[in-house]
Amino acid sequence: MTRGDTGAPLVAVLDYGIGNLRSAQKALEAVGADARLTADRGLVADADAVVLPGVGAFGRCAEALGRAGLDEVAVDAIDAGRPFLGICVGMQLLYESSEESPGVAGLGVLPGEVGRLRPGVKHPQMQWNVLERRGDSLMLNGADDPVWVYFVHSYAAPDGDAVVATCDYGGPVPALVERDNLWATQFHPEKSGAVGLGLLATFVSYAGVRR
Repeated sequence: MTRGDTGAPLVAVLDYGIGNLRSAQKALEAVGADARLTADRGLVADADAVVLPGVGAFGRCAEALGRAGLDEVAVDAIDAGRPFLGICVGMQLLYESSEESPGVAGLGVLPGEVGRLRPGVKHPQMQWNVLERRGDSLMLNGADDPVWVYFVHSYAAPDGDAVVATCDYGGPVPALVERDNLWATQFHPEKSGAVGLGLLATFVSYAGVRR
């Protein structure tokens, strides 16, 4: 793997023209990564870790990722075993599809369809909420309970074996998944204050160990 210019882990933040992707880049820089906002396939291939942020609608994000030619790049990075982090809609894109955008395919790295939050709660969930752990989580190692993080979403991933933390919003909502080198958060760690920066620091440290 290629080290960043500072000797820090080189983290490629996939730039596909959706939302404020730079906020994720700046948060990763703040915790010691050499984070690059990029659509350069060569740089992504050389990176120690890859981050896929996302905001807005599933279909718009999936289509923009494809137009940028970064859908296959993302899957290749995951298949190669490099540390990979999906954030918010970036987490949802890892699944096969979403109720929000019928007929639009996700990356299919994780099984199932993203669904709308339960009826009877305000849509979107736009608030701080506490994570409820479910089994072991590398990302939450060293994080003291309660872990409060910030959510903005109306859709959520299906439950499954990879879910290691949920939040309570009209019932349990998958909030954090981990499977081997793949991590993903429904919440925004870059908007979650010191706790969120701590979680990103854990990811960057993991990337450094996995060089």
